[in-house]
Amino acid sequence: MIEIKNAHKSLGEFSLRGVDLRIETGEYFVVLGPTGAGKTVLLESIAGLHRLDQGEVWIEGREVSHLVPELRRVGYVPQDYVLFPHLSLRQNIGFSLALRHVPAADVARRVQELADLLNIAHLLDRKPRTLSGGEQQRGALARALAPEPTVLLLDEPLSALDEGTRAELSVELRRISDDLHTTVVHVCHNFDEALELADRIAIVHQGRVLQVGTRAEVFRRPASAFAARFVGAQNLFPVLACDRTGRTVTLAADLVLPVPSLPDQDDLLAMIRPEEISVHANGDAAAPQWTLRQVEDRGRLVRLTLQGPLPLLVTMTPQAFAAAHVAEGQTVAATWNPQAVHVLPA
Repeated sequence: MIEIKNAHKSLGEFSLRGVDLRIETGEYFVVLGPTGAGKTVLLESIAGLHRLDQGEVWIEGREVSHLVPELRRVGYVPQDYVLFPHLSLRQNIGFSLALRHVPAADVARRVQELADLLNIAHLLDRKPRTLSGGEQQRGALARALAPEPTVLLLDEPLSALDEGTRAELSVELRRISDDLHTTVVHVCHNFDEALELADRIAIVHQGRVLQVGTRAEVFRRPASAFAARFVGAQNLFPVLACDRTGRTVTLAADLVLPVPSLPDQDDLLAMIRPEEISVHANGDAAAPQWTLRQVEDRGRLVRLTLQGPLPLLVTMTPQAFAAAHVAEGQTVAATWNPQAVHVLPA
């Protein structure tokens, strides 16, 4: 388990400001946020590369705030891998073990185990410059795992890879975490990446943690307007009035929506995720009407732009769109389950 308590650290324009986090043993935990949010500072503070200005870091019940990195039992993979160019991949993976004077036979055995785990055994005698980005990343992972760390820290591990390699390595990261029962803290700015991998997600902005939750909680119930926009909730509308007894909100064009719950704040937004909205030919003239302004085929999904009481973005599978029997320029109905409406502080 990792606990970060009231962590403060300033590094020029990057900072942490009162960060509190608890990451469970064996958890795959993703820290998500935009560039400059302080994600890497947090990771490097856990690793011991920075000493906190204020606060504490605990790993497996032991305070490590003042320990040097090599005494924290942490494996760290930086964004640029930092493999030693003059050493073979075999020597890179075994480097930390050799520094600890581990017997050569044990080093060789551990290197082979990790090479087999990461499917890089055939690359062990090659230099880093001859390897692809994905192969270098696997080598950097193996090197970080060699001393059997309690915690594995990954800084944007997939950002520099092509889409095919990224998808393949994403599967491998999750498998490695499950197979080795290692606690993983993974920093990224890509929400799709977080959805694929995370048990839980922390959203970080301007050095603060805005929300911690499961994938579903962060995706469907963001706690702030920033979090909602960051996770792709394009349909966000000011709440003009609310009825707390009847649990309804009034939006533009006097559109009244039932909602499952209402926060106590006065300034509110209503959110409807694009995939929660259904579009079909309008059969009820008394119901709100939208005009289907644009249809974009994006391969796995079709994106619709609707103009009406509220401007709506809708995403549907190609099969669902074909079954709706609608076309650009047509008047359509847009419907959603009341449970899909999430009201949050503005």
